[in-house]
Amino acid sequence: MRKYIFLLFTMVLFVSACHSNVENTKLSSKAKDALIYCKARKMNTNYCFLIDMSIHSGKNRFFVWNFQKQKVEFEGLVCHGAGGGSTGTKPVFSDVENSGCTSLGKYKIGIRSYSKYGINIHYKLHGLDSTNSNAFKRIIVLHSFDPVPAVQIYPAHLYMGMSLGCPVVSNSMMRKLDALLKKERKPVLLWIYN
Repeated sequence: MRKYIFLLFTMVLFVSACHSNVENTKLSSKAKDALIYCKARKMNTNYCFLIDMSIHSGKNRFFVWNFQKQKVEFEGLVCHGAGGGSTGTKPVFSDVENSGCTSLGKYKIGIRSYSKYGINIHYKLHGLDSTNSNAFKRIIVLHSFDPVPAVQIYPAHLYMGMSLGCPVVSNSMMRKLDALLKKERKPVLLWIYN
């Protein structure tokens, strides 16, 4: 019996490690593409924000990538929009006004402003692709919300209804993002992909 339990445990670790390597490879590949994009458009080449919506909502899927060190500086949970029939494990994507959905694509992070949620700060987002060109009009912003946990909660997923399309993070994550963004002079790229 012990032999079978050990074998099962080994298989779980192996599958988990393989999945983690796939996620890291995908992240590194996106970061390379992001740097090329940022250089071509004279955007920030110190950092970019990468959000992988193919990762379970109970796991960290918001990554702050340091271009200089070529690694993740810090990471955290992020909500997806509750509209369009989205579930905690399966987001539905749309750029239609009032859809309540997350929009895939690249965004330029704009000005810092007051938010009634979380730590009372948000950053305007400007959609740079056809899949998110209505972001500013839809008032899609990067902000925090008190109920968003600061740690991973997998296998549970994030509670639906905390986002109507905005990338919503924990208060502690937003404090880190805010400190970073206040220091940067060139616009930072935020890229939501699946």
